[in-house]
Amino acid sequence: MKVINPFGDDKDFSACGIYAAMNTEGNRFGSKDPVKAMANMHDRGNGLGGGFAVYGVYPDFKEHYAFHIMYLSKEAKERTDKTLASKFDIVYDEEMQTRPANVHNPPLVWRYFVDPKKQRPENQNEEDYIIEAIMRINTETGKAFVFSSGKDMGVFKGVGFPEDVADFFCLEDYQGYLWSCHSRFPTNSPGWWGGAHPFNILDWTVVHNGELSSYGINRRYLEMYGYKCTMQTDTEVLAYAVDLLIRRQHLPISLVAQIFAAPLWEEIDRMEPKQALLLRTLRQTYGSLLMNGPFSIVIAHHGEMIGLTDRIKLRPMVAGQNGDFVYLASEESAMRLVAPNLDKFWAPRGGEPVVARLKNYKPKTIEVLAGGQTQ
Repeated sequence: MKVINPFGDDKDFSACGIYAAMNTEGNRFGSKDPVKAMANMHDRGNGLGGGFAVYGVYPDFKEHYAFHIMYLSKEAKERTDKTLASKFDIVYDEEMQTRPANVHNPPLVWRYFVDPKKQRPENQNEEDYIIEAIMRINTETGKAFVFSSGKDMGVFKGVGFPEDVADFFCLEDYQGYLWSCHSRFPTNSPGWWGGAHPFNILDWTVVHNGELSSYGINRRYLEMYGYKCTMQTDTEVLAYAVDLLIRRQHLPISLVAQIFAAPLWEEIDRMEPKQALLLRTLRQTYGSLLMNGPFSIVIAHHGEMIGLTDRIKLRPMVAGQNGDFVYLASEESAMRLVAPNLDKFWAPRGGEPVVARLKNYKPKTIEVLAGGQTQ
């Protein structure tokens, strides 16, 4: 599904808009402020992609996996329904609520609440079973794509400006304690529904401003672990890399930041021996997951929101706090619009993560390196 750029062939390589807001008490709030903040950065997009990830959005089905699937043909849905029935117990499914809006050529979007069947390989955990099924669906027809797959969270994205995508999906009817939002300005990849941000696997989501020239080697590395990249854009590898490093290999975000935004070899050589040994080992082990190129990203999952930029900060990111709310954005104006009197505002240093967590959240990994700021 190729979309013609309404701005012609001109590209703005510094664009894409990011905004994220989290209530650290876990109190749910609506779409009004996130949509307003994204609309304020309207010129950072061009109508070829917008989207939202919302956490805490399905309290009545929070124990079940929520699959959002886009279909480009009737046959793809029929085949995917058979695949789902063979691998999951379907608790409830429905066509997602939408309304006519200023979005381009929307596909059929369907929502399923599912539980994995109890019969699965003994050496395969539940999460890997889910991912295997998602990769099968995303590749077997080329016209069915799972764009959201976590519990009690959902991704809503498409081809349009963020405010139009919010209108299409009726986001005024949803609430969550964490919203991660994106306005896309595609550079070297097509603008289509699957290629909009956020990118998701399980409850991990990523929004990204920038361009990854390392996409090829990142993709090949992840394919060794069973991930299949089908969304035709570089950002997809970030979501899968986060899942691999944090969920499967249990690395803390402090080390993941050093893998994605690795120090230069000459910088490592100047460090004290113990730290230099650790960082040298990371670069040698995970060199294929170094994200080469400009980027600012927001990584989210249940209980945690993480902001990170490349080491020389070629893409903007600012942070703010107001009471129980923590904000990340491409522009200060976006967060000032919804929280004029911030208690704290700062510009994170390149390569240092900003981490916001629910107050009762306990990380499953131990932080190894100091660095970044935790709210």
